[in-house]
Amino acid sequence: MKRSAGTYTVSTTLGESVQAFVPHPLPPADPALAPDSFVEQNRQAELALARLSGVSGLVPSVDWLLYSAIRKEALLTSQIEGTQATLAALFDEEAGFAVSNTDDVEEVANYLRAFHSVRDNLRDPAGLPIRLRLLCDAHRLLLDGARGAGKQPREMRRSQNWIGGTRPGNAVFVPPPPDRVAELLGHLERFIHDTSVAIPPLVKIALAHAQFETIHPFLDGNGRIGRLLIAALLEHWGLLPEPLMYLSGYLKQHQMEYYRRLSVIRTEGDWESWVNFFLEGVTTAATDAERSIIAIASLVAADRRRLLESRKAGPASYRLFEMLPMMPRFTIERARQKLDTSFPTANAAVKVLEDLGIVIERTGQKKNRSFSYQRYIELLAG
Repeated sequence: MKRSAGTYTVSTTLGESVQAFVPHPLPPADPALAPDSFVEQNRQAELALARLSGVSGLVPSVDWLLYSAIRKEALLTSQIEGTQATLAALFDEEAGFAVSNTDDVEEVANYLRAFHSVRDNLRDPAGLPIRLRLLCDAHRLLLDGARGAGKQPREMRRSQNWIGGTRPGNAVFVPPPPDRVAELLGHLERFIHDTSVAIPPLVKIALAHAQFETIHPFLDGNGRIGRLLIAALLEHWGLLPEPLMYLSGYLKQHQMEYYRRLSVIRTEGDWESWVNFFLEGVTTAATDAERSIIAIASLVAADRRRLLESRKAGPASYRLFEMLPMMPRFTIERARQKLDTSFPTANAAVKVLEDLGIVIERTGQKKNRSFSYQRYIELLAG
């Protein structure tokens, strides 16, 4: 049986009258969501998240894992929108090196700032809860800079937008008219905070993300803010104590299917197939993140062992090594600043790591040299 996920209303933009889609409030009704269709998938996804939470204890500092996981999510969610930045370029930018695709790297860095802002608010008893204002603040940070200047950062759109096609009349999808956006977001906010709805948290997140993408409340950045909402709710509802999973990797790998499943909700009211796709994504992404943590922990442990066995190693090289997972690209001057020591001491510490093959020198020069914890970066990028 087909279900109606919304209604159509006439909206005029650029001189064309189009059929704009206005979604019904959540949860799905007539009929209600069929729980039997996703019970096993939900169980598998919750188990995968539990395993991921447990494996984080393999490393001495969860900050290492957060550093890499959050950057991978920032990079991948931006790549879905066409950004060409790489993980190595992001590390270079953070190290103060010149990068060629500055605007793309800036977009990824903006997502990182937006992500940290949302996370800090949710962890602060005095911070903003998951509300429209929090997402608008994140949107402002996301569009900070030249590319986002004309896209009304922090503001809900005041004009009709459309997705796909060359003009409104041949668009693939036309979201709700601008005068309905605030009302629809209000419904979504109430659904997120309604504790009487007997829906598993992961399923609720799947529904909330799809609804946000359908409303498309901003002129730009909707996909990234919608995926940031997923990460925020995973942590907010205790499904993952730290944001160690990069779901955008799965969504990028299956990008056309991602868009198709969202579209089928609107055309056929098929929420169940979207929920199952989302839960499969969570299971896959959590399992991938678990494998990545084990691989990173193994690499760091092996390199640490080699360092400890070296007769040339000393306190400065030990300290520098422990910084590498959060400083995978660096200069001797940056190492000196982080170690708070003299240049000769920092230089000697770097040389120990270079002689052991833990880091490599990238320039081939005698001056202004830069170094990379290359195998670590390759593991993360793989």
